[in-house]
Amino acid sequence: MKEQLEIGISRACRVLSMSWSSMEYKSVKDDRVLYSQLQELAKEHPEEGFWKYYHRLRNKGEKINHKRVHRIYKDMGLTIKRKIKKRLPARIKEPIEKPASMNQTWSIDFMSDALSNHTKFRTFNVIDDCNREVLFIEADYSIKSSRVVWVLNHLIQKQGKPKKIRMDNGPEFIAKLMVQWSEINHIEFKYIQPGKPTQNALVERFNKTYRQIVLDAYLFDNIDEVRELTENFRHDYNHHRPHDALNGLSPVNYKIKHLQNKYE
Repeated sequence: MKEQLEIGISRACRVLSMSWSSMEYKSVKDDRVLYSQLQELAKEHPEEGFWKYYHRLRNKGEKINHKRVHRIYKDMGLTIKRKIKKRLPARIKEPIEKPASMNQTWSIDFMSDALSNHTKFRTFNVIDDCNREVLFIEADYSIKSSRVVWVLNHLIQKQGKPKKIRMDNGPEFIAKLMVQWSEINHIEFKYIQPGKPTQNALVERFNKTYRQIVLDAYLFDNIDEVRELTENFRHDYNHHRPHDALNGLSPVNYKIKHLQNKYE
């Protein structure tokens, strides 16, 4: 500046209303360590925000100012985006009653898990409330409402049309396509109340068994392995596995006995 303007530094600082000491000031702070620490925290705790990270660092003994942490936090783009909550339609509580016969009420639900490489996948489970038979388990990386409709149409062609389908408030089930499908097929959708999984207890109980025997018991390298082991489990569950609620019978044997008593 002195060479360009040919004036003294002191006079230049007075003209610009600057402190002379600030002209030669160089920060001695090294933010590389803090960048690394925040990056590690974001990896291990992605659901947490700035203040959680700040207090974690302080609890480790780091003597840092929150303004400095916040500056780096914003510079790294770690700000958590707030989700806008949507108000759900009111649901009427309805106790679960065991249907008198098969194909009156189905229960459906989603489950989530991950492959050995951490790729997430989902399953769409359908059971018959009467004999607890697992009608279908669709497994894929993503299952949209159009896929749900395809599965239900496939089951209707194979099993016949149920009178009711019980489900939770998942976005796939509330989708406009699902509502239109239920009206066209004259099938009543019975939504459970938000936060009340016990109102869909039959499929929730099955989900627990499926997770214990399959999802939590194996490391899957690809989706085909999930589908193969799931189908083997479904066959054993329906044809051989005794069910306490069916007096020790498997779902298929219970169905056979039920039909025999019906026509005798």
